[in-house]
Amino acid sequence: RKFIRVLPLPSENWSDLVEEWCCHPNPFARSTLHPQHDDCFLGDTFFLLNSGNESHVPESPENTRVICKRCKTMLGETVSPDTIKYYITEVIIQPSEGCFSPTPRSQFVQSMVAQCLLELSSAKSTFRFTIKGNDGKTYILIWLLNSDTLLVESLESSSSLSVLTLFGDTFMPSSGQVGSWDAVKVLYQPCIKCRNKELADEWENDMGVHPLKFPSETCLELLLILGLSTASLPPSLRCMKSFQVRNSCY
Repeated sequence: RKFIRVLPLPSENWSDLVEEWCCHPNPFARSTLHPQHDDCFLGDTFFLLNSGNESHVPESPENTRVICKRCKTMLGETVSPDTIKYYITEVIIQPSEGCFSPTPRSQFVQSMVAQCLLELSSAKSTFRFTIKGNDGKTYILIWLLNSDTLLVESLESSSSLSVLTLFGDTFMPSSGQVGSWDAVKVLYQPCIKCRNKELADEWENDMGVHPLKFPSETCLELLLILGLSTASLPPSLRCMKSFQVRNSCY
């Protein structure tokens, strides 16, 4: 499927400030930003497409989950009868002229999340994020610590690579026996099973924290990736002020 227009969406709560921008009644009150057939609208963690003839659109209006018929993975959800929201961690969009090369799942997830953190921190000067599932629960608290980390390591004695291969991932080295990758360094706290509930509630009410929504299964997958990366670090470098440390390649 090809798109004629690929346009960025305004921030999620843009309509809350319309009254501050306009000296007359809200001109957008009855209008919605829904893509036409050849449009692709980009959000922070998702993109919107016109449903058109999509075969995996749920038939029941009560069921908004969009499921891949082949692997049964949740790809997104319907937001209106003719609009589908796909999450960036579940579907790949690329130029039609380029050749497609499969990317290992965990490498793709951490790359997309890292790029999302970079873009939002640059555009909105925010460095704290909550990772939420489509079920409304908070799974992870992430604090972006460093956005220009370069990982350089010997492939023969790479502990982090041995961890990543648990997912079937192999990062290609830049040359010879030494691999180098751009990465972001983050601090994180898991919030599953009521862990860090007080801190999660505090971040929930903090205007400086930006929420990011993904499928719940992907949130758990991301938490596992974070945990395995932390375990690959020396014990003295795994924690900082009660937060766990993680380097994420992109």
